[in-house]
Order: sequence, then structure tokens, then C-alpha cells
Amino acid sequence: MSDAHRRFYRELRVGHFEGDFLMVHAGLRPNVPLESQIESDLLWIRDPFLTSDAISPDRGAWPYHRPPAGDPPNRIGIDTGAFHTGRLTCLVLQGTELGFLQT
Repeated sequence: MSDAHRRFYRELRVGHFEGDFLMVHAGLRPNVPLESQIESDLLWIRDPFLTSDAISPDRGAWPYHRPPAGDPPNRIGIDTGAFHTGRLTCLVLQGTELGFLQT
């Protein structure tokens, strides 16, 4: 692996804010303040996040055939299971509007 690739992986963050959206791989532990979230939850949490109806500005992703934006209202799922469906989905944020691009 090249030095540039190693540096890229070393510097990756587990979350990214874009406006008031937080992008993480898996989700957030419900009812835990953002500053108290642990990295393993941001990367791997499933059921506690997916079954929570806690309303917050937090967003995450989980596998679906198409993105279920706003259902529930505190999440946007863009994981359409590309590894087995061949369908890759991208979230497009433009001002207050959101949309999707899919392969």
C-alpha cells in the first residue's frame, strides 16, 4: 500500500458533519449525547439505533432497496446493499433540499 493510502486511512474520521447532518457508518446510541458517543457504536451499532424513535438531528444508514428518507424522521438510510444488489446510492445535499443518485 502506498504512503498516500496509508495516510488516508490513518486520517479518516468516524463521522462527518455537513450543515446539521451527521454522517456515520452505522448509527448513534439513542439518548446518549453526541459528545459521549463511542467510536464502535458509530461504526457498528444496529438494533438499538434502528429501533429507536428518539427524535434528534442525528442521521445514519442501514441497508434498503431504496433510500427511506425521513422515515423515521431522524435518519436517512443510503445503504442499498451494493455488495449484493449492485445498487450504490449517494445522498445529495443542496441547501435544505436532499436527493439521491443511484447506479
